[in-house]
Parts: sequence; structure tokens; C-alpha cells
Amino acid sequence: MVKLTKRTVEATVPKSKDYVLWDDELPGFGLRVLPSGRRSYVVQYRHAGRSRRYSIGPHGVWTAEAARREAKSQLGRVASGDDPAEERLENLRAMTVKQLCERYIKDLEDGLILGKGGRPKKQSTIDTDIGRIRRHVIPLIGTRRVKDLTRADMVKIMRDIMAGRSRIVVKTKKLRGKSIVKGGPGTATRTLGLIGGILTYAIDLGIIDRNPAHGIKKPKYKVRDRRLTEAEYRILGKILADANAAGKCRRTTEIVRQIALTGCRRSEIINLKWCDVDIEGSCLRLSESKEGRSIRPIGLPVVEFLEAEREATLGSYVFPGYGLDTAFGGFPRQWQILFAGTPLEGLTAHVLRHSFASIGNDLGFTEVTIAALLGHAKGTITSRYIHVLDATLVTAADMIAGYVNALLEGNRFERGSYALDRAARKIAMGEFIETRGVG
Repeated sequence: MVKLTKRTVEATVPKSKDYVLWDDELPGFGLRVLPSGRRSYVVQYRHAGRSRRYSIGPHGVWTAEAARREAKSQLGRVASGDDPAEERLENLRAMTVKQLCERYIKDLEDGLILGKGGRPKKQSTIDTDIGRIRRHVIPLIGTRRVKDLTRADMVKIMRDIMAGRSRIVVKTKKLRGKSIVKGGPGTATRTLGLIGGILTYAIDLGIIDRNPAHGIKKPKYKVRDRRLTEAEYRILGKILADANAAGKCRRTTEIVRQIALTGCRRSEIINLKWCDVDIEGSCLRLSESKEGRSIRPIGLPVVEFLEAEREATLGSYVFPGYGLDTAFGGFPRQWQILFAGTPLEGLTAHVLRHSFASIGNDLGFTEVTIAALLGHAKGTITSRYIHVLDATLVTAADMIAGYVNALLEGNRFERGSYALDRAARKIAMGEFIETRGVG
């Protein structure tokens, strides 16, 4: 037991299990320390023969001195016969969906709502979630009490969003900007998934005991299984070549080509930094991706492109923008210009990524190998432990990139040529390579 002050609180060390450090001056006042390192002030007291615990709030939001004053206030109420913990529980049970959502948004912005891999959600995901909450969830069920929600309510909100009943035009912060909220099956499915997460959060708060959003059949929508044919790859190559020849959208054509050759997500290529490029290791060591840190093997055409760009590019980004050391920002608009009125109008970056994976399958590579190349969650389990990439992954990246590059150039792909080119390249550099798995 010590006196809880700013110094003693910040000196606490997390352990494998949560524990409470009790104040030696005010009985019942303590600091709960979680294994995650989060610390919160609590009050322990007895009421009607039962031991109860009342949470004041997290350290940082509350100072030790303010929490001590609050603890004295609550203990004074206990002495008068009140039960603060029970009163708070009753207030929580009377909470509306809107009130729950506002509390969820605050914790979301404070990084307390975790996403995949136990990491705080990214800002782009946070913005999307908040948009769905404010434009669909609150308008449709915001006045309902959380504890009164039923499975039928969840089905109804899903159908309402599908039918466009939450459709609205919202003014944005941009000059004359507006956002058109349409609804539809895709929005309904994603919003219901978000509601399920919010209600799980409500369970953790003790507001409800079960999640009425679980187990509901969601509509299928726009299954993205399109892939480019060989003829379409050749059309894509001609579109990129013609644009370059005309001096049009040069930066975008480079980005499109590298998405096609790597299978990376659009944002991963646009925001690629030189510090994440490992040319000698034939890979991209992405410090941040949808799955967190990720290693992506790259083929010889990509390596050669990056070598040439490194000599010609200044700043942190492989594809620099027009501002001071910023990433290229004109991609969406130029993408539309590039493909408007062509046979590939409507093409998306995801189609290029899916086509890359499909070619890997056509060439006989395993699902695990393809997942590692794409940075899927099941692939990162393997790649997380890779420092020097396995020859199989580099060979796979070479062959797929070589195949795609040959189609874009309108040439015929020779299956063994890229493995041989890489071997010759290594030997020319005076490096010894192990040829196991290459051929």
C-alpha cells in the first residue's frame, strides 16, 4: 500500500494478471493495473453485506488527485446508504443506442477499440465506422434502449439499409463537397457487422448479456471474382504504353503497372516508401498494411523498376506527390481518365490483385505461397518469421511478375527465363546463391 500520486501511479508495472494497488490514506481507494498497461481508479466498498467495486475512470483522463476527490464523494454516498455501482449499472441498462454509439466512438478515437491482430483500428477504418454509425445506425435505431434490442430489430435495420431508407445527401468539409449515402446490400452487410461489434462492446460494459446481431444471415453482394484474361492484359499494356507516349498520367501508369506486377493493394503501392524497399532481399518490408507489418516478395521486373527509380527519385516516397515529401494524391482521378471509354472501363485495382493471385494458381503455386505473396493474414503468419526470404517465394514472385510483364508487353512468357535471369544477375554481382528450389 502506498499513497496514490502521479509519481506512484506512473511507476506501476503491468504483470501477467491484473492487480489493484491500494491507497494507504483513503481505505477503499485503489488503482487497477491491467496486463495491457492500462490503469484505472476504483473504489471498493460494502453495501447490504456485499462487496462492490465502482470504477472511477482511467488514469490520464483522471489525475490521482481528482480520482481521490471522486472516491471520497462516492464513499460518502455509500455511508448515506447509496449504492453507486448499482446506480451506474441501472443507468447503463437504460442507455440508448445513440448514447452507446457516442461512447463507442470516443473509445474508438482514443485507440481503445481493437481491430485485427489486437491492434487499434486505423484512422481510415475509424472514419468509415463513424460514418456508418452517424448515417445509418443512429438515424434508424438511435432512440431505442440497448437492452431492448432483439434479433428482429437487427433484421429490420439490415433490410432498411438494403432498401435505402437511410439514404441521405450529407455536406462534407470540402468546398461544395457532398457525400451521397445510398445504402444497399453491401452497406447493409458491413453496417450489421459493425453493429455486432458495438453490441459486443456493450456486453463488455455489462449493459446486455447477449448479442442479438449474431447469427443473422447477411446478403451476398458483388462477389469480386473477376480476373483479367490474357487479351485484357495486352489491352491494359497498350493503354499504359499509349498514355506514357502521350505524356498523360505518367505517375498513375507506373502505379498501375506495379500493382499488376506485385498483387499489392492500391494504398500499399501509392504510399510505398524507400525505407520499406529491400532491393537486395527482393521484397517490400511494409511497416504498415491492412494486416500490420508485412513482407512481400517481388519479382525481377519490379526489382529492376525500383532500381531505376531510386536513382531518379528524391524524397521518402517511391511515387512522390506534388507537395513537400508527400505521396502521390492524384491517383483516383487519373485512374478514371486513363480507362474512361476503353474496353477496361470499370476496372478496379482489386481486379489486378485478384488476377495476380489467379495467375499464381494457374502456374501451380500453393495457396499458402500465394497468400504470402499477397500479404493475406494466413500468409503473414509464415512471413512474420522470414528474414531472408525462402527461394520458393522469390521464385513464385519472379514467375508471376514475369508472366504478367510479358502479357503487358505483348510478348510470350518463357517459364524458366526469369529464374535464369535472376541467377545470372546474382552471379554478375559476384554473389553466391543457393539454387535449391529455383528452376
